[in-house]
Amino acid sequence: MNEQKLNLKDLRQDYRSAFLLEEDIEKTPLKQFEKWFKDALKAEILEPNAMTLATASKEGIPSARIVLLKDYDEDGFTFFTNYSSNKGQQLAENPFAALVFFWGDLERQIRIEGVIEKISIHESTSYYHSRPKGSQLGAWASPQSSIIPNREFLELNLKKLEEQYKDKEVVPKPDFWGGYRLIPNLIEFWQGRSNRLHDRIIYKRQKDESWTIERLAP
Repeated sequence: MNEQKLNLKDLRQDYRSAFLLEEDIEKTPLKQFEKWFKDALKAEILEPNAMTLATASKEGIPSARIVLLKDYDEDGFTFFTNYSSNKGQQLAENPFAALVFFWGDLERQIRIEGVIEKISIHESTSYYHSRPKGSQLGAWASPQSSIIPNREFLELNLKKLEEQYKDKEVVPKPDFWGGYRLIPNLIEFWQGRSNRLHDRIIYKRQKDESWTIERLAP
């Protein structure tokens, strides 16, 4: 039985739902981000805080994965992970990264570039203890990015931890787990438009901490 091969060249989407003009944007990228993020929440997009995190080794070899945004403010964009993971090791070697949000239902994308720093132990601990107990134990149970023999290895680790902390309200935060903050120097807002003539507005941080706003060709 011959199956017809999917022709990817025929997959096309013409974007017509909205536009992004200079007279409509906010003066700072954080306010523009918040405006669009609220739109994503209203649209009930599945996990609107899911974002691609791109890092690179000291040799410049790139790596990307999906993580969850857990905070944002004037200081930057915060996410949490195991410091010993692949991404953690790359960030220790090369503290620059990029984030990408893609909200297909809104035909929008946000691209962010900047430098990475660890947040304080206090901030990491506070967030860690706000998580469900199972998630707290999961951070201990998984040697993230390490090779493990099988699924049962994780489940056995978790079972031991559940027994260890069954009568304890507080699970200590692992020293190897915590938050990173990406401090942006560039944020681009992309709105899909018809005929691939998309709107691209980019904010660039200047030495005096002000932001320039420019339009890019699609």
